[in-house]
Amino acid sequence: MSPSTRRRRTIARHGQQRTPGAVSQLLKFIAIGLAVVLVSGIGVAAYVVYDLSSTVTANAVELEGTEELPPDIGEYKGGFNLLLTGVDTCEEAYAHYFGERCSGADAEGTLNDVNLLVHVSEEPRRITVVSFPRDLMIPIPECEDAEGNVHSAMSKQPLNTAYTDGGLNCVAKTVTKLTGQEIQFAASVTFGGVIEITNAIGGVDVCLANPIKDRYTGLDMTAGTHTVQGLEALQFLRTRHGVGDGSDLGRIGNQQQYMSSLVRKLISSDTLGNVPVMLKLANTGLSNLEASTSLADPMKIVQIALAVKSVPFEDIVFLQYPTGTDSDNPNKVVPNKAAAQAMWDAINQNAQLQVTHENTSNDGVVVTDPVPETPADGTVPDAGATPPATEEPTNVVALPDSIKGNSAAQQTCSNGNVR
Repeated sequence: MSPSTRRRRTIARHGQQRTPGAVSQLLKFIAIGLAVVLVSGIGVAAYVVYDLSSTVTANAVELEGTEELPPDIGEYKGGFNLLLTGVDTCEEAYAHYFGERCSGADAEGTLNDVNLLVHVSEEPRRITVVSFPRDLMIPIPECEDAEGNVHSAMSKQPLNTAYTDGGLNCVAKTVTKLTGQEIQFAASVTFGGVIEITNAIGGVDVCLANPIKDRYTGLDMTAGTHTVQGLEALQFLRTRHGVGDGSDLGRIGNQQQYMSSLVRKLISSDTLGNVPVMLKLANTGLSNLEASTSLADPMKIVQIALAVKSVPFEDIVFLQYPTGTDSDNPNKVVPNKAAAQAMWDAINQNAQLQVTHENTSNDGVVVTDPVPETPADGTVPDAGATPPATEEPTNVVALPDSIKGNSAAQQTCSNGNVR
């Protein structure tokens, strides 16, 4: 069967287009928020997970190949992988924010517009979050949907159509086929929690190197540091025309700035010490979660939290999966297989990753000053404090310059379109 016989229709969202792209890219942040909540407030999170486990378990999805996972994550050779997927379901309470995505010709179907693979290494623990563009053209394996219908394998389709074919399990199979990475855990979330998570934490600080004025999302922000929450956070995360070259790849870089800031805030002493905030964050995240059966276990989530609790900022790295323009369609991208292999080799070696890409005016962010290092107790020191001396890592790998990204130890600022 050729790609042209595919029964569904989607709108290209990689290149410039007049209609604003779906805001479900925002889902990655509620997913990251959920993960970090479980990292940061283990006792509180474990209680909430237990309290909601019956609901989560009832909706759990079986991932192929995870039936015989060891009960202790310490037994997972090479660490483990958690797939976080954001689906663009139009929830009634939030649909009015998304315009034509939830009311126009593009409103049909459910797409996995956000796809993050979170790799947690063996000791020393490191976290690498790889973002996959939604318009990445790749093979999709045979998948069975919730009604038992089998969808035949396809040689070249956008990644964000995998959920339509077979739900969360199909997304996991597709990412595994692309990367060679075994996925032990997975979760999908809807975009309603984006507003709720930013409100629950009291907003997230973002930095703008240049002003942003985006008539498509209604965002109008001056240069400098802002605390965004609610609708403004939604607009900031949604903006594509407002940063870099206006592409979805530029938007990913801008959104990774948000993720880095969110990580730093969630593991700060103020957040960790605020039990009501932690309770609300965990409850918000879990209320919007569809988990794999391997993840729908309170004790397993606590194990994951313990495994990543003390990872320093410099070893939490956000990367974009390397791509090139699709020769068949300039609005799509295809894998840069050589660069991707170098990235996975470094990740599998548990190396400290060094991003060598130097951002340009086309990128969604610019790199500014580093943020203070994370001390052993997990608190964040004053900005003017001298960071403690640390041992130089012996296993450092410089990634190909085609791989964009940054660590949570780096401060990035939005590369706004008003210059």
